Amino acid sequence: MSFYVFADGTANLPKQLLDGINLLPCSYLVNDNSVTYTGDIDDFDGHEYYEGLKNGNKIKTSLLNTALFLEHFTKIAIEGGSIIYIAMSSGISGTYNAAVAAANELMEEYPDCFIHIVDSHGCGFGNGILALKAAKLSKEGVDCREAAKILDADVPHACQYFTVDDLNFLKNTGRVSGVTAQIGTILNIKPILFGDSTGHIISCGKVRGRKNAIKAILNKYSEKRMEDGDQTVCISHGDCLEDANLLADMIREVNPKADITICQHEPFSGAHVGPGMLGLFFWGNER
Repeated sequence: MSFYVFADGTANLPKQLLDGINLLPCSYLVNDNSVTYTGDIDDFDGHEYYEGLKNGNKIKTSLLNTALFLEHFTKIAIEGGSIIYIAMSSGISGTYNAAVAAANELMEEYPDCFIHIVDSHGCGFGNGILALKAAKLSKEGVDCREAAKILDADVPHACQYFTVDDLNFLKNTGRVSGVTAQIGTILNIKPILFGDSTGHIISCGKVRGRKNAIKAILNKYSEKRMEDGDQTVCISHGDCLEDANLLADMIREVNPKADITICQHEPFSGAHVGPGMLGLFFWGNER
């Protein structure tokens, strides 16, 4: 490996995909009780978590701070090593800025090291697929500075589309108004959301009914996907595995070459999108 690759719990990655990726631990509060999360999605009980949200559990998440990055990066910096960290979108979290501050501090103190922070403009598998790409580049022996350029250029091609089952979770985070959430719930309106080029989550459509929402996400895949190159496709869900499997089957009909991974959706952004979230992440021609 030519450089160290770091990600964290928001990357949504299961054990079988973690080769060459170092995960930073995260924590969050459930009803004021602290939960430490290793970052490995296989260690996350998604059913219990999303059932808890349905039953009124209050989740409080926080950014990874500069001290945490210094703790994990300093030894490598002292040895003159190179690091790439794939961060959650700066549009929804201050984690990216905290990581940049740590990188700048270490590179000033240890000028032989090189640390690059990739702003994924995404969350969940939206930064996870970039971490997978980074690990692949490192295993291939690509120089860290060159890999940093490649990954930054790849960010606009890391597509992410999702829908939610309950608009009230988006209302609680200010993504939709209370009136919109109420009307949408009554009329069974499902939004189609995506991470835009600035890393903010915005709506790109709305449909009536869950099945139509799944079809709308599939249509985005058909429209945006790359015909050649990396065929990695990741699906995350807020404890709705049946819908995730249905979407996977539909994707295979469109693209039999798709290499599909299905997981529960990680707890950090999961608190904001709620039970029934269904997300699709893939490499596309554009977002």
